[in-house]
Amino acid sequence: MVSIRIRGLTKRFGETVALKGLDLDIAAGELFFLLGPSGCGKTTLLRAIAGFHLPEEGTIQFDDEDVTQVPPHKRETAMMFQSYALWPHLNVFRNVAFGLEERKVPKNEIKTRVAEALDMVKMGDYAQRKINQLSGGQQQRVALARALVVRPRCLMLDEPLSNLDAKLRIEMRTEIRRICKEFGLTAIYVTHDQKEALSIADRMAILDDGHIVQIGPPEEVYRHPHTPTVASFIGETNFIPGKISEIGKEGVCTIDSAAGTFTGTPGNPDWRPEVGEKVILSIRPECFSISSEKPMQNAVAGQLAESVYLGEIAHYALRTDSDPKTIHIAELNPRRVVRDEGQTLHATADPHDIVVLPAT
Repeated sequence: MVSIRIRGLTKRFGETVALKGLDLDIAAGELFFLLGPSGCGKTTLLRAIAGFHLPEEGTIQFDDEDVTQVPPHKRETAMMFQSYALWPHLNVFRNVAFGLEERKVPKNEIKTRVAEALDMVKMGDYAQRKINQLSGGQQQRVALARALVVRPRCLMLDEPLSNLDAKLRIEMRTEIRRICKEFGLTAIYVTHDQKEALSIADRMAILDDGHIVQIGPPEEVYRHPHTPTVASFIGETNFIPGKISEIGKEGVCTIDSAAGTFTGTPGNPDWRPEVGEKVILSIRPECFSISSEKPMQNAVAGQLAESVYLGEIAHYALRTDSDPKTIHIAELNPRRVVRDEGQTLHATADPHDIVVLPAT
């Protein structure tokens, strides 16, 4: 395993600046995720760490070694791609052995290491199978074994599960975390799947326009986003614009909005909003509870526009007079389902679940 230290990393493609003076630290043995909208720079960053893109500015260190200008094959990393890139004319054993053969590893050692790698991913009985005889999930395991067999200092994964169906994705993301932790791998994982990141990451970085806008453990990023971009990208949320009318102890803010009066806390503990400042409130759908009675504050009144019952959860949409957008509510384990469209309801939220964000 290896720790990674990045300072001032800038990467340009013609007139486009993909990474803009980016700083990042990844601990040894950490399963670290890079997320963000398309074009944010996450894949460029992954490929720069792997050595496929050389930056115009900045440095990349593996432990205390500067690898900024070191070619990919000398960084001792392994990359697992979205397409798997397996050789169809070779069997499973030869596909996994390919990287070792290129490194001129002795044949006896290749045989041992390939067997170990296939056992890691539970494919030991498939060594002689052709690639076209395998399911998508099995091919994904072979691609993972091929990356692991070279014993990389860092494993890099570029949306490796996007070609699998939902059930296989859940199974394989658990398997990837097991392998990384069991064998002490430092892993950097690019994905657009938020559930994937929330379920297995140690920490994650959210990128936007070549910058890192927030880093933290999954639960921190989800519950305490620093910006509207982060709040809307990680999960679903409701945005309510307002203005701060009072700031109390421990930074608790009172916000006046067209929907009512709310009390909440800034998502970014380093941000110090001021009285009179325009802000945006972020309230997750599952943080609302519905009531027919009108509370004093932290509530939105609206008419029921839609209800969807899914067994373990019920989704509601309220149409408010103050905002053309609907308020979305998710009720877990619903005892009853409200279906009377047009009925006036009140959605209330606890102050701890109301996140205050900068308006710009």
